[in-house]
This record gives sequence, C-alpha cells and structure tokens, in this order.
Amino acid sequence: MPGKARRWRAPAAIKASAVVHVAAVGAAVGSPAHWPFALGAIALNHGLLAAAGFVPRSGLLGPNITRLPARAAAAGAIALTFDDGPDPEITPRVLDLLEAAGARASFFCVGERVARHPGIASRIVAGGHSVENHSHRHATGFAWMPPRHLRRELRAAQHAIADATGRAPGYFRAPFGIRNPWLDPVLAMEGLHYVSWSTRAFDTVRNDARRVARAIGNGVRAGAVLLLHDGRATGLRHAQPSVLDALPEVLARIREHELETVTLPEAFAPAGGRDG
Repeated sequence: MPGKARRWRAPAAIKASAVVHVAAVGAAVGSPAHWPFALGAIALNHGLLAAAGFVPRSGLLGPNITRLPARAAAAGAIALTFDDGPDPEITPRVLDLLEAAGARASFFCVGERVARHPGIASRIVAGGHSVENHSHRHATGFAWMPPRHLRRELRAAQHAIADATGRAPGYFRAPFGIRNPWLDPVLAMEGLHYVSWSTRAFDTVRNDARRVARAIGNGVRAGAVLLLHDGRATGLRHAQPSVLDALPEVLARIREHELETVTLPEAFAPAGGRDG
C-alpha cells in the first residue's frame, strides 16, 4: 500500500558501485602505489552514477515507472500527469478542461504549494484525480541532497498533501527529473514509487501550444505516461501558459485513439481493487 515502508533492494548499478569501492580500497591497501588508480576508479564510478541521474527514464538507480503496467495498457489506459502545481491561476483552468472532457489525471504537486493552496489540492481529488509527491520545495539542489535531507523533503510533502487531501501519495517524481543515487532507499522508507514519463513536451520553456500539443500527441498510445505542467516551479512565466491551449488538442487526440485516461493509483491497483 502507498505510504507504507517497503523493502529496499539495491539496483545492479549500486551493487556494482559497492564492488568497485571495495576492490579499489583493497588494491590501494595492498600496494600504496595503487592509490592514484583506486581514487581514479572511485571518482569515475561516482561520475557514472551522477550521470545516470541525469537520464530521467533510466532504471540504473532503481525502479522507474515510464509506462503503465501491461494490464492497464491492454485495457486502453493512458496516464496524463502534471507537475509543479498547484497554481491558483493555472490548475483550476486545467481542472476545468479535464472535467469538460471527462478525463482523469495525476498531479505531482509541490508540498509547500499544497500547504498554501489546500483548497485546490482538495478540488483535484474531488474531481477524481490523484495528488502525488513532487518534493516539498522543488529545490534546485534536490539531486545533490544527502539521504537525511531527501527524506525530510519527501516526508514534508507527504504530510502537506495528506493534510489537504486525506490521502498520502504513493508516487514520486523528482524535481527537474534529475535523480539522486541516494533517492531509491529513501523512497522505499516512505513507501513511494518513482515515476518519470514516456513522453514530455517541455511546455515550461515552449510558448507554442501547437508544438507542445504535437510533441505530446505523438506519444499518445495505450500505456503511455504523458508529462505536462500546471505550475511555475521551473520558471514558467508566460502570460498564457501553453498547457492551457495545448491540453484540449491532447485530450482530443486521446479520444481519437479511444483511450481512457486513468490516475496512477488506478492503473497500478491490484486486479479487482484500488491502489491506496
């Protein structure tokens, strides 16, 4: 169940990293002349782990949901997800568009924004959508935080969202999509599952609704996880955010493909039940 700690299993990349560290230290202890090579191997290892975090859809640092499960895809499900809200100007208008289309979505919300706008978060849930965790502050340095700070960020957002909606999130997406090598065990402690996407449109930097809609529309297929934004945490400053003009076209494309929009808890619910 979301919110309950789960057992952490180290991914292969982390296990390999541990082996590199042990081997490098062993070699250096056995022969002082090997210290430069040992330090170089460790530095290279850390560099590779950090680089993996900059590949948003990679699974090297732990499980990463980029598509809906096969069962949901076979049923014609697709997931619309929105990051960086809630925003008092944008989110209610996004909710209006979703309601008019009879569509459901998952909103990856920033905890401190939920605390400032609990009524909007409550409306998201009341509309049949889900609110998930996008960290508490959407800090630029999130990807470099030590485990203790990561847990503080995730837990603060969990509490803020649960207070506003009555449900603790079960899913998490990192700010800017950059993943910290320490993140996966922290997610396990908080009972969260990591989600990236199958298709994104860079709608926070593109002020062209047609390009955004075309980029997302090209990824509309059963099982896809689509990423748009309903907030300004990444610097969106357009007077008319492109998501508001692009979303109707995206929803029309989904209808053309006869797909059903579902929330992440719905898509990953056990057969015959609901997730969380």
